[in-house]
Amino acid sequence: MEEFHKVRRLPPYVFEQVNRLKASARSRGADIIDLGMGNPDLPTPKAIVDKLCEVVRDPRTHRYSSSRGIPGLRRAQANYYARRFGVKLNPDTQVVATLGSKEGFANMAQAITAPGDVILCPNPTYPIHAFGFIMSGGVIRSLQVEPNDQFIPALERGFRHSIPKPLALILNYPSNPTALVASLDFYKDVVAFAKKNDLIILSDLAYSEIYFDGNPPPSVLEVPGAIDVTVEFTSMSKTFSMPGWRMGFAVGNERLISALTRVKSYLDYGAFTPIQVAATAALNGDGSDIAEVREVYHKRRDIMVDSFGRAGWDIPPPAASMFAWAPIPEAFRHLGSLEFSKLLIEHADVAVAPGIGFGEHGDDFIRLAFVENEHRIRQAARNIKRFLQTASVQPNNVVPLKVTR
Repeated sequence: MEEFHKVRRLPPYVFEQVNRLKASARSRGADIIDLGMGNPDLPTPKAIVDKLCEVVRDPRTHRYSSSRGIPGLRRAQANYYARRFGVKLNPDTQVVATLGSKEGFANMAQAITAPGDVILCPNPTYPIHAFGFIMSGGVIRSLQVEPNDQFIPALERGFRHSIPKPLALILNYPSNPTALVASLDFYKDVVAFAKKNDLIILSDLAYSEIYFDGNPPPSVLEVPGAIDVTVEFTSMSKTFSMPGWRMGFAVGNERLISALTRVKSYLDYGAFTPIQVAATAALNGDGSDIAEVREVYHKRRDIMVDSFGRAGWDIPPPAASMFAWAPIPEAFRHLGSLEFSKLLIEHADVAVAPGIGFGEHGDDFIRLAFVENEHRIRQAARNIKRFLQTASVQPNNVVPLKVTR
């Protein structure tokens, strides 16, 4: 039977192949150390859980909630932006709660995209950045550049050679998967270009609080006038270790927020009210919970970089995010990221995310997530060291092993 039109437009989900291998290995009793999915393992802070438990006992909170977010939650997000970035937002017109940043991106795509609209998107990038628009009938033009002085020339080329004129530009810094961080000067140049060319900016700032060099990553909305063309998406998943709670936000340009709010009003009733109240308490907190999460990831990053390096796999230390973007060891690079990821599951009991899953320009890399404790990260390094020392790569791409454990 022929697949439906929108399903046909989606490529095979690369990560599912890794997930199947991982599940199969575990069914055989293997102890897989999972550094693949960016699924935080840290517990949600106790005060946030306590607030949820308190509110959930009130039966009035069990009714339908507000799709756009309860007023207190939107005010809390606006206050967070004022404290953290010095950005003033109207919580009634410039803030909407989303079911995580992923849902927010997908529904923004539904709200603004007409068939054939061109979207400028980084490559590699988090899959929803591209496929949210593809599912909405848009066309992706990839930009393979870092946030440096080559970005604007690449943006100009992409704009000049796109027909029709591009509708929107996706930004994601700190980046998933590359962990690159943008400067405020970079954002100033991009905003100037966008305003000159009537281009919408959609910024994913989900990792703004996970940074390691003492310099908090900026928001594009800090640029004067950026709000005229910009919506920014954030998430509480990593910042407060709340991934399963599905709580995020879109903030910025009033017209774009209104469009997203209208689409959402047809699709959902918002997160469960006790979750929204607990999220409000988290945002109104003193920031200590965020600092504790950041410190845990900082320690794990340092241990991974050190232990993997001693194992024979050099990992560039990321300045931010909960990921390392690691070049595949030279001897295995010709295999590509998916095949190398399979080898690590089969022969090192380590699961990783193949770079090809984030775009074709990521195929020489592996994304490693800091989602296992320090002991498990060191164990992963020992397993990988054993694999690298015992594997031999043949011209026909077969990798026989002298020993597997």
